[in-house]
Amino acid sequence: MTIRRAVPNLLVHDLEAAREFYAGLLGFDVVMDEPGFMQFASPSNPTAQITIGSERGLGVADVTVEVADVDARHADAVRRGLEIVYPLTDEPWGIRRFFVRAPGGQVINVAAPI
Repeated sequence: MTIRRAVPNLLVHDLEAAREFYAGLLGFDVVMDEPGFMQFASPSNPTAQITIGSERGLGVADVTVEVADVDARHADAVRRGLEIVYPLTDEPWGIRRFFVRAPGGQVINVAAPI
């Protein structure tokens, strides 16, 4: 299995204040700006990323793990009897993903580019 990156997904109460903090103070580039969530990437290391969201749910899991073969990871999660929180879906912004609940209760977004 190939893991390409792992991204923390942070819950925030004020998206604009968070944008100012991560882009303004820390110098991250805004690479995705969708209703309810944003993703930031380092300009010098684009796989160093942080995602923020205004609520847990379809937009923001606790952590995103990008893998080479999301279909295989989904099949393995189902085989193991894990709770699939969000079904395997092709998103309009170019990723295929599903959410699975980890043993500690965290929701993990397992994704791959389409």
